[in-house]
Amino acid sequence: MKKTEQLICVNCPKGCRITVTTQDGKAVEVSGYSCENGKSYALQESICPMRILTSTVKIHHGPLQVLPVMSEKEIPLHVWRQAMEEVKSVCVEAPVSIGQIILEDLCGTGVRLIASRSMKRI
Repeated sequence: MKKTEQLICVNCPKGCRITVTTQDGKAVEVSGYSCENGKSYALQESICPMRILTSTVKIHHGPLQVLPVMSEKEIPLHVWRQAMEEVKSVCVEAPVSIGQIILEDLCGTGVRLIASRSMKRI
């Protein structure tokens, strides 16, 4: 069954309106893009949307009760709920440095969860 969706590209300020038609999980037609980045974005977004996950985890012995974290790369949008459950269960010990790995493999995606700020121990 064919499915057609319209997207607004977020790769640059132009905001091209791109139309993607998919069939059986594969793109069969893409139109409305003005650059290859827009085409790539639309194909990815229509087949398997990906996002950077940003959140917080609990931290012991820090000046704050939570530590901001983020996925090192984009993860599939369909695993977000499961990834957030995994993140919710994490608690780290201060001190933590920005970029420090908090989880090696977030939700089986192969993507690491890293600290997005440093936090000293108090």
